[in-house]
Amino acid sequence: MAPLVVHVTGARPNFPKAAPVLEALAGYDVEQLLVHTGQHYDDKMSDVFFRQLGIPKPDVNLGVGSGAHGAQTAKVMIALEELFTERRPDLVVVYGDVNSTVAAALVASKLGITFAHVEAGLRSFDMTMPEEINRLVTDKLSDLLLTTSTDAIGHLGNEGTDPDKIHFVGNPMIDTLLKNKPRFDADAVRQEVGIEGDYIVATLHRPGNVDDPQDVKALVAAMHAVADQAQVVIPLHPRGRARLEEAGFLDHPGMRVIDPLGYIEFMGLVRGAAAVVTDSGGVQEETTILGVPCLTLRPNTERPVTITHGTNQLVTREVLAERVREVLAVGPLSEWDTPPLWDGHAGERIAKVLAASVSAARRGEA
Repeated sequence: MAPLVVHVTGARPNFPKAAPVLEALAGYDVEQLLVHTGQHYDDKMSDVFFRQLGIPKPDVNLGVGSGAHGAQTAKVMIALEELFTERRPDLVVVYGDVNSTVAAALVASKLGITFAHVEAGLRSFDMTMPEEINRLVTDKLSDLLLTTSTDAIGHLGNEGTDPDKIHFVGNPMIDTLLKNKPRFDADAVRQEVGIEGDYIVATLHRPGNVDDPQDVKALVAAMHAVADQAQVVIPLHPRGRARLEEAGFLDHPGMRVIDPLGYIEFMGLVRGAAAVVTDSGGVQEETTILGVPCLTLRPNTERPVTITHGTNQLVTREVLAERVREVLAVGPLSEWDTPPLWDGHAGERIAKVLAASVSAARRGEA
């Protein structure tokens, strides 16, 4: 029988990363099982990705749903332990830094199953971020650490990671972006959403921006100052609107809230934007390749390569409006640096590493 490789996905950011790996690994003599934990479970947050990106329908959907970090992680662990015990994978592949990622890492590690972490080594050094805890735990337990940038290799080295476990492969999410770039139609999204003129896309959800009432108040003031300069379009799930609405976030004629978009539509929206204001990690990477100025409303980023080799800059709420003014004055970018190996072939490099690992294990060399 061919070796069994199980891919664990759970949230919107995982799917563009997994798609090119699944496709490339299909060219090797392995059986693949795609698990969707259901951490993100509505259409706009998950199912649409499978349709638009040509990812096979998940073989297993655990349907864990939302919940507090501990409860959600525990549900995923219980379900995965049952699945891994029944099927016994030769290799488990996890993606990113969501709760499903660390849950799969813990279960695989305790069952003695080899596992690989795609997007290993990223660090914000901010322990108030749940994602940072997930990254640290997952990388500590990983057998194969597949990195997207050279700074990630340095972080792992500083933490004493065995160099033989580390593989610099590039960014598979960029594979998905480049493959689908011709489909990113800014004009079509403008028409669908009803946007005229310059606009700025915003994606805001981090606890440091939207949890504390004082932070929300400051965020509202900063974003209204941005909307004074250009209309702001923010895709926002209905469940996330209440707190911002209560704080007056929408009490500005330049603020435009829309429902979450599919991958193709959202990237079309970003491609046509004058700038993006975000606290999301993945958006920092996508804007870097699309050449769209990105203003990251955080004190730190686990993706500093998007600053040194991209269009990203960290900003505070106090200076956000001024930075937007500067970006609008410069206009569209014609040249910018992009990170090494963000070339559309990361999935192929990852598949090669994964296939070699299961082959060596079958020969008893691991």
